[in-house]
Amino acid sequence: MKIIPLKEGNFSASRTKDFTLLTDENFDTIKGIRMSVQPFLVITEHDYILLDAGIGWKNTDGKTVVSELLEKENIRPEQITRLLLSHLHKDHIDGSIQKTDNGFVPTFPNAQIYIQKRELAFAMENKGNPSFDFDILEKLITLPDIVWMDEDQGKISDEISFEVVGGHTPFMQVFWIRENDETVFYGADDLPQESYLKYHLAYKSDFDGRKAMELRLEWQKKAAEEQWKILLYHDLDKAVIQI
Repeated sequence: MKIIPLKEGNFSASRTKDFTLLTDENFDTIKGIRMSVQPFLVITEHDYILLDAGIGWKNTDGKTVVSELLEKENIRPEQITRLLLSHLHKDHIDGSIQKTDNGFVPTFPNAQIYIQKRELAFAMENKGNPSFDFDILEKLITLPDIVWMDEDQGKISDEISFEVVGGHTPFMQVFWIRENDETVFYGADDLPQESYLKYHLAYKSDFDGRKAMELRLEWQKKAAEEQWKILLYHDLDKAVIQI
C-alpha cells in the first residue's frame, strides 16, 4: 500500500469560509483559522483511492495543485478508481469537479464517488451556510458515477471499510483501508491535526464537539494497539502519523 499526500497548501479560513493561501509574506498578518488542505491518494493492489478532493486550488499558471502533484508521481486523474468523501464542506469537495468550455466535468472521470445521503440532506437543509459551496455541490450530485451511501457502517471493498460517526458534521464518515497487515485510518475533520490527540477538547466549530472528542480518545487507543497510519487532512506540518 502506498500513501501519497496531495497537499494544496496551508491556508487561513475566515469566518465566512474564504480561504487565503499562507505565504512567507502574509503569514504573520492574515487572521483566521490556520489549516492545511491535504487530500490523500492511497494505492492498493486493486484501487487508486482518493480520500476527499480538496478545494481545487490553482497555481499561478491555472493548473490545480493536486493535478500537478499527481503528475510528479506519474499518475493520471483517469487512474483514480474511487473518491471517498467524508463530508461535503467546500474544502473537501470543490476539487472533485472542474469547469471547462463545455460545462462542469469530473476531475477524476473514471472514479466512483461515494457520498453519504444523510450528509447531503443536512447540507441542503443549511442553504446559506458558508461552509458549503452549493454551486459545486449541486453540480457534483448530478455526476453519473455517484455511489449513494445510507448505511451506518460497512465495507466498500475487501480493503475499504467505513463508519458514519458524526462529530464535525452530523453524518460525517470515516474510512479504514487495510491491506497486507497494514491499516490506514482517515478520520477527516474529527481528527484533522496531530494536536487533537494531545489536547482532549470539544471544539465549538464541530456540530457535536463532545462526540468528536470521545471518538478521538477511542481511535487513539485502537491506533496505538493496531499500529494504524493516521492521515491528517488539516495539519500544517504533518501528513501521516503512527502512534
